[in-house]
Amino acid sequence: MIKRFNRLAIALPMPTNPDANAAAAVQELLGGRFGEMSTLNNYMYQSFNFRKKGKLKPFFDLVSSITAEEFGHVELVANTINLMIYGTTQPGDVNDAPMSAATDKRNTYHFISTAQTAFPFDSMGKSWSGDNVFCSGNLLLDLLHNFFLECGARTHKMRVYEMTSNPVAREMIGYLLVRGGVHVLAYAKAIEMVTGVDMKKMIPIPNLDNSAFETTRKFEAEGINRKLYTFSDTDYRDIAWIWAGQHPTDGGPLEVVIGAPEGGPMPELRSIPEEFAPGISQEDFMEIAKRLQKNAGMS
Repeated sequence: MIKRFNRLAIALPMPTNPDANAAAAVQELLGGRFGEMSTLNNYMYQSFNFRKKGKLKPFFDLVSSITAEEFGHVELVANTINLMIYGTTQPGDVNDAPMSAATDKRNTYHFISTAQTAFPFDSMGKSWSGDNVFCSGNLLLDLLHNFFLECGARTHKMRVYEMTSNPVAREMIGYLLVRGGVHVLAYAKAIEMVTGVDMKKMIPIPNLDNSAFETTRKFEAEGINRKLYTFSDTDYRDIAWIWAGQHPTDGGPLEVVIGAPEGGPMPELRSIPEEFAPGISQEDFMEIAKRLQKNAGMS
């Protein structure tokens, strides 16, 4: 089970201008082949289907704890997209085409289907598919796949970073580059534990250090690149058998953190009247409040 908190992985800056076309590119980091929907579901099903959990517990704990983190990454990318799109259209008389600005945007699904919010599709509007899940049942093969998946995800994040200077997108990508680097290293170390092969010599892939990106530096300065979270108060602590030693880039000690990051506030998504979202007027709200109070036994 996953214990959920009403917090984002990090605080996101509030946008100053809508950026719907850049949000369409960011969708690749959510619903693309190497997006967060893929990392979440790959590790989730590998953890569900893991064999010999007792004898191979450090590896089971590793995949399970990263699964929980990936749920938060899906949430973070989705909220980034939501913040980037807001303000593209303006309220107005329905006969005055208040949504006309949407016709010039790359992904009209964002305006026709989802009321200017994220959805599990890629940058071209193709729905995410379970075909992106790899779960072979062979521990080493799954770990190799996960290493490859994280390197692919890192590549896509770097490319999208270069496509937009939007501050919301870059804050999110900077953080996920750091956390993705943790996962790349974790799977590399796990493969080394199984085979004796030093996979750390292959990273970073692509060959560009995270410090090259402005928005990664503060996270690395905080040591987030050396921390692996259990995302549980009591379980998955055997990741310490794998996540130990020194970081290959900065030489700092690797640290297992019991629990989850503190995180940042969840954005409050404002209403979009021209999208009929949420479709609750002030009068409706007052009536709903009365019914809720009555149902809760409050006068």
